[in-house]
Amino acid sequence: MGSVGTAESADRTDRSPREWCAEAVTRLQAGRPEAALEAARTAADMDPASEWAYRLISLALERQGRDADAVAPAEHAVRLALGSWPARLRLGTALRRVPGHWDEAVEQAALARAYAPEEAGPHVLRGDQALLRAEHAPARRAYLTALDRDPAHPQARVNLGLTLLRWDRLPAHRDPAWPIDPRESGRARRALEVWSRQSRLLLALATIAIVVAAPAFDRGREGRLGGLLVLVLLVPITLRQVRRVGVWSYVPAMLGRDPWLGAALVSAVASVVAFAGWLTMGALPDLPSAFDPVWAALAGVVVLGWPVTAGMRALAELWRGRPMRALAQFARVPAERTARRNTGVTLWIMLGRTWSVLVPLVCGALAVEPRAAVLAVVVPYPLLASYRRIRHHEDRWLPVATGLVVLASVACAAGGLLGLVWAWRAGLGALCAAVAVFALRAARAWWRGGPGPWRASLIMCDLPTGDAPSVALTPEVRQAFAYARSVVLSFGDSLGPRVVGTAATVTPSGELRLVAGTQTRAAVEADPRVAVFAADPLQRRYWVEVRGIAVADSDLLRITPKQVLMGEFPGRHQRR
Repeated sequence: MGSVGTAESADRTDRSPREWCAEAVTRLQAGRPEAALEAARTAADMDPASEWAYRLISLALERQGRDADAVAPAEHAVRLALGSWPARLRLGTALRRVPGHWDEAVEQAALARAYAPEEAGPHVLRGDQALLRAEHAPARRAYLTALDRDPAHPQARVNLGLTLLRWDRLPAHRDPAWPIDPRESGRARRALEVWSRQSRLLLALATIAIVVAAPAFDRGREGRLGGLLVLVLLVPITLRQVRRVGVWSYVPAMLGRDPWLGAALVSAVASVVAFAGWLTMGALPDLPSAFDPVWAALAGVVVLGWPVTAGMRALAELWRGRPMRALAQFARVPAERTARRNTGVTLWIMLGRTWSVLVPLVCGALAVEPRAAVLAVVVPYPLLASYRRIRHHEDRWLPVATGLVVLASVACAAGGLLGLVWAWRAGLGALCAAVAVFALRAARAWWRGGPGPWRASLIMCDLPTGDAPSVALTPEVRQAFAYARSVVLSFGDSLGPRVVGTAATVTPSGELRLVAGTQTRAAVEADPRVAVFAADPLQRRYWVEVRGIAVADSDLLRITPKQVLMGEFPGRHQRR
């Protein structure tokens, strides 16, 4: 045991803290957050001033699902390097996952963009924050800006595709900026959904039972009494669910963010009112026959309200967004697993659109003019055009369903143009078979708990954020600042570029600390990007330039390096 402990200690001391940080990044990319956390903590123990190590600790904790624990090391990384854009990026990503810290997350993302506008990561974080709130236009602009910086950024590509699909994160009712616990809003939504579902189902079954039993068994009076009992039964059901909604002040905002939840509640209330009116009209002995259509319409509202709402929602989800443009984005990053999954779901959406156009077209041709069915040939063209762009998707059921839809369009066109009865039958049968394939695929996904062929299976790309290495100062750079007779700070203000002489020190973490006046601090607050120059008086040949981000802290400027340049002064022969 002693030899094993000695070997482990030797392995730790053989590597530098930055090497352990690099090892943590490698383990994170391999999907091993526990091992990455161990490596990052080793680096932090060896060098407590390493903000990179604390960023990696935060990232490893987040990858393990410990969102609340990931905030503290991210905050410590920011304290170690106030001007580090990766540290701000890491803290903003960690804070957005913790309820009640959304405004702080937005602030950190804004600072990361101000510190590194040339980097793609801060703009991707801004896009993610907007997308999580279903703010599709700002999200699209942020992702396009990120792709201008890095055209190969996979997260920006995938999530830009989601904005083009007008994707809403599930559950759609919740705003991540709300300070309440997500479980409270989720509990309220479930209570409203359950009340709506139970009310509509109970009233629909009661209506069908009364309509069937009353004429067949001459039990109209008993049927109406049973209907009244159903209404009475709704009272305890309603009170039970009302008690579960503990955040009534957020319910209007929830309904505004999730209109289909509001539609379900309106449908349930309409069913209760329609059922009560239907029972009342049925109990009147001398009701004129002119009111029979009204009586039947009330029954239709109760029985058909649920399926009609579900059908409208399905069509609205199918025709929302621009799937062809989204597929073009997903196709740019075929190696990303999230892109392949979203590609399959988007192709199912395209397939559903094609089917929803073919069915009314074919039915209309059968009813009015059979030769109009020839237009069915062009309906699958967008779907087939999308298939030509796609090389990778993970759904083997898609080609089967697509082939059936294409067959249906060709067969129905041939039946309408040539008058072939068997072609009509083949086309209609293929349309029905496509529905069967979709149902089987959906049932398989439900049974296995995997992603299904519907919009709710779309997911965001969420790659590790804030793992970029910090800029290290070499011993030569530290020596130059330690022994330099003068240090020059270059910055910009409203009058243009300016330079001032100052004194500088270098902290163990690699941060520069400069003495600055009031005007300098005010200029740095407006534009934190600065450059610091120094010459090595010992070697008398080298100059050093550190470009970084300056943050005012009391009477000092804390400068976090972003880039380090070194050069050699020209000799006498070079000066000539």
